[in-house]
Amino acid sequence: MPTMPAVVSAAGAAAPCSNVVEDLVGFLRVLSDGTILRSPGPVFCPSTFPGEHPSVEWKEAVYDKPKNLHVRMYKPSPASGGVGAGGGGKLPVLVYFHGGGFCLGSCTWANVHSFCLRLAADAGAVVLSAGYRLAPEHRLPAAVDDAAGFLHWLRERAVDGDGDGDGWWLAEAADFGRVFVTGDSAGGTIAHHLAVRAGSAAAAAPADPVAIRGYVLLMPFFGGVSRTPSEAGCPAEVFLNLDLFDRFWRLSLPPGATRDHPMANPFGPDSPAMDGVELPPVLVVAGGLDMLRDRAVDYAERLSAMGKPVELAEFAGEHHGFFTLGPGSDAAGELIAAVARFVDVAAPPPK
Repeated sequence: MPTMPAVVSAAGAAAPCSNVVEDLVGFLRVLSDGTILRSPGPVFCPSTFPGEHPSVEWKEAVYDKPKNLHVRMYKPSPASGGVGAGGGGKLPVLVYFHGGGFCLGSCTWANVHSFCLRLAADAGAVVLSAGYRLAPEHRLPAAVDDAAGFLHWLRERAVDGDGDGDGWWLAEAADFGRVFVTGDSAGGTIAHHLAVRAGSAAAAAPADPVAIRGYVLLMPFFGGVSRTPSEAGCPAEVFLNLDLFDRFWRLSLPPGATRDHPMANPFGPDSPAMDGVELPPVLVVAGGLDMLRDRAVDYAERLSAMGKPVELAEFAGEHHGFFTLGPGSDAAGELIAAVARFVDVAAPPPK
């Protein structure tokens, strides 16, 4: 049986007899002997990112103990005018998966945490930011399998809660009849795959205690062998460039797979046909300055041509992941407002 690569949780120097064969701008390096060196965290997460919000409560839990997978849970506090303080009924639930090319990222990173605090506050929603296993230690479809496992965890708590407090903490605020699966970049790709899995099995599915009312794909990380104009025109000197994204795919796809693999290309030669997939409303967000802009727009246009309920929101002057790189920005606020409007239309609160 193949052995797992050695993982060192530091960006230390390579061993004398080993060469660096893959380097993700210093965050992750793969050595020729299979050793993987990870930095403890991203340099773009300054301490100035808010760790708390005056109108949001949050807590962290482990949703898969054998895999040590965590979820950070956020909800507007009663003092903010939410549930229990004259703010009406329970709140919609936004399940959120972070980005990072399937190789980087965490629900604990300061920028992700700050964005989720603001998302809960401004959208008036319960936000569940779930982690997943990363490549290259765990190649795709591991991340999608973990995300499906998180939804199973959520269903268990929707039915009967649990003994460690997570169930009641959620149940007092969360409307499990209005759940939306969201994600940015790689997280948006995870949302797509969960939608296809659920939609393909919809006819045979039993009554679900968690009603997924829509999907939100924020600048999804899709790929393909053929370059799009926005990919081909991406300047090499920008931080999130074509070479970096290609390295993400090399490290996250099954060994030997191309970017037309179904995990990367939703319309690749071996990808499942989506014509017969039952989908609730889908919101796709694209950035005008994002190298992946054309793939997001093409995805939305193809779904629309199939008669699927899809909405495209394009932020003309924004780069990839602008809302997590600057969670306090005006543009991030506009994006959250667009998500909140989509949620309210797709699943209006009960009267």
